[in-house]
Amino acid sequence: MPRATLAGRVEQLIFGRRPLVIALFALVTAWLGWEAAALHIDAGFAKLLPLRHPYMATFLKHQQEFGGANRVLVAVMSRNGDMFTPEFFEVLKQVTDEVFFLPGVDRGRVQSLFTPNVRYTEVVEDGIAAGNVIPDDFAPTPEGLLAVRRNILKAGIVGRLVANDFTGAIVSAELMEFDPETGRKLDFIAVADEIEARVRQKFDAETLAASHVKLVVESSPVDIHVIGFSKVVGDIAAGAKRVAVFFLITFLITALLVYVYAQSLRLAALVLGSALVAVLWQLGIITRLGYGMDPMSILVPFLVFAIAVSHGVQMVSSVRSEVFLGASSMDAARTSFRRLLVPGGIALATDTLGFFTILLIRIQVIQEIAVAASIGVAAIILLDLLLLPVVLSYVTFAASYRETLERRARHLRRLWQGLSAVTEARPAAAIVTVAAALAAFGLWKGDQVQIGDLHRGVPELRADSRYNLDTEVITSKFSIGVDILNVIAETKPEGCVDYDVMTTIDDFSWQMENLPGVHSTIDLPRLAKQLNAGWNEGSPKWRVLSRNQSVLTQSVTYVPTSTGLLNSDCSVMPVMLFTDDHKAATIERIVREVKKFEASHGNRDVSFKLATGNVGVMAATNEAVAAAQWPIMACVFGSTILLCLVSFRSWRGSLAILLPLGLVSLLSYALMALLDIGLKVSTLPVAALGVGIGVDYGIYLYGRFRSFYADGRSLRDAYREALEVTGSGVLFTGLTLAIGVSTWVLSPLKFQADMGLLLGFLFLMNMIGALVLLPALLHFLLGRARARTA
Repeated sequence: MPRATLAGRVEQLIFGRRPLVIALFALVTAWLGWEAAALHIDAGFAKLLPLRHPYMATFLKHQQEFGGANRVLVAVMSRNGDMFTPEFFEVLKQVTDEVFFLPGVDRGRVQSLFTPNVRYTEVVEDGIAAGNVIPDDFAPTPEGLLAVRRNILKAGIVGRLVANDFTGAIVSAELMEFDPETGRKLDFIAVADEIEARVRQKFDAETLAASHVKLVVESSPVDIHVIGFSKVVGDIAAGAKRVAVFFLITFLITALLVYVYAQSLRLAALVLGSALVAVLWQLGIITRLGYGMDPMSILVPFLVFAIAVSHGVQMVSSVRSEVFLGASSMDAARTSFRRLLVPGGIALATDTLGFFTILLIRIQVIQEIAVAASIGVAAIILLDLLLLPVVLSYVTFAASYRETLERRARHLRRLWQGLSAVTEARPAAAIVTVAAALAAFGLWKGDQVQIGDLHRGVPELRADSRYNLDTEVITSKFSIGVDILNVIAETKPEGCVDYDVMTTIDDFSWQMENLPGVHSTIDLPRLAKQLNAGWNEGSPKWRVLSRNQSVLTQSVTYVPTSTGLLNSDCSVMPVMLFTDDHKAATIERIVREVKKFEASHGNRDVSFKLATGNVGVMAATNEAVAAAQWPIMACVFGSTILLCLVSFRSWRGSLAILLPLGLVSLLSYALMALLDIGLKVSTLPVAALGVGIGVDYGIYLYGRFRSFYADGRSLRDAYREALEVTGSGVLFTGLTLAIGVSTWVLSPLKFQADMGLLLGFLFLMNMIGALVLLPALLHFLLGRARARTA
């Protein structure tokens, strides 16, 4: 069916039944608004896992035996610098009890000085003696505290559960994905709130002082520091509540500027109302599909709002241009509908395809972002291209409004006349030269963008956030932190009594411990050497692995599986690598050395498998993002090229639209490198979605330009007339959205501030690329083609 016939039939269908169309949209909006009211925050650790990655196969295979990567560490630090006081141990016991009964805690894996799975082993005259670090008959007397100190040293837990300088101790717990008591999916935000209420607010000295509550232990107050995935989610969710304020500020700025542009309260209200309804539809549909709002996807509704405002402004701009020429409201709306159905449909279809390409990353949270964004764009197609022109057909324009439009047109005519000069030979050549230089800079600097996190702590939060300060304290006082990578050494049954197997694992651990970025390591061979020395009066010269199998068996017999250093038949022995941080460079270096050792160690009975622990998850995620990065961009640009070619049937026009888009993408990567923003789960979708946002400007401008150029006008005149119709809409949209997101730099969430800068840059540069670079390219692509035709 010819395109004009299809557009005409759709026009007759919706404009011939305007009241029915509006009523249907109103009913759908009411229904989806009701659904959106049930929207909830849905954060899950498993959603961040690239489950199809080889590392995650190891992670899932050994998760039941050795736990996952979702740990919580609660550090209880004595304010007077000495943990060996009765008051400190009383608080530590209470904190242990509170952590033990947190929802979703795997109680068998809770570790503290007060839990029975933290034991010591020593050699005595009668053989081996073992017991709990804090015995059942413990009394906080000087003698009892001295005995506990000795047991701590015997257990080898200094740096792990006890601070290196004996100023505090850690309570460690692992969380499950489901609450074992209710069987429901664990609410990590609720867990974070429980930690705050039951631990920090009850025992932390600063928190109690700030709330003017009497200290639980007045003579020896403590500081509480908490790190872990659930706490990160809780802090991001708390910051997300304040994000709503920034969204409100952005909306108010956008509303003001839309009104200034439209010079009509009704038109501004229609544009903003249509955009808000699109967001409402998106939230209602994802809720109906069973999704929640992940803290990492809180920017998606704004992206939908921004795209909807952009297309709404184009529709209003077209209707105004027809009214300016003397058309009635109905005729202006119908003409604008026919004129924008194809370019608007192309732009939104390109957006949708761009969003769908993100599904290539097999990580649930990113796939949810792709689905939510695609649903939002589908809603925009219906609301901005179908409903909005129908509603605009009812708007009446007074003669005074036409006079206002005439005054504005006179004021802007000089600007458009000057800007159209970029289609001339010299300006076009200069602009293309500058663009080529910027592309070279983008290629050079953009290649420096790293995959993953580039800073210590959690980059989604500010450096001075409570969580990142807690991380700094724990990593400075202990030899461990929440950043741990477990390399799984798989071997034959009873491998722990085989000298060659244990030596290979010991060599691996030694090499990893001396690697920059690795704070410390823990493994079974190291513990076996300590125990062997214990059997020989503690002599350091006996701190070795014995070649005698009986002696080696004696060294590992008393090591329980609860240590996480071996499984029941001794065929799996994890090597725990505690890293200084989880920066991308650190992870990449460790992973590279693990693979190098695995390829060269030469022992067929031992294989080192990556990886478990939270750093293992990050390593898999970084590699998944790196593998999907270029296929995603190729799919985004490929789908855009295909749709432009099918719709405009001109490779020259398609190239003129795509080249500015590619340049801005390169420059956005360069900006990320300059701002030290890594490419990861929270940033890759925005980098990809920026292409979809930017293509709208070029498609609308070229679509209008092409109609004037086909009528025989010169290149400059055709572009000037296109600017008079759509230029103000493109200019206004780019400036408005860039100004709106610039307020995000003040957000308490670091990743929102970074995304505000990145999105503002994308909005602004795509607008400039469409207004300046696109017509300059048309001079070389179309102007000479017409000359040859003539």
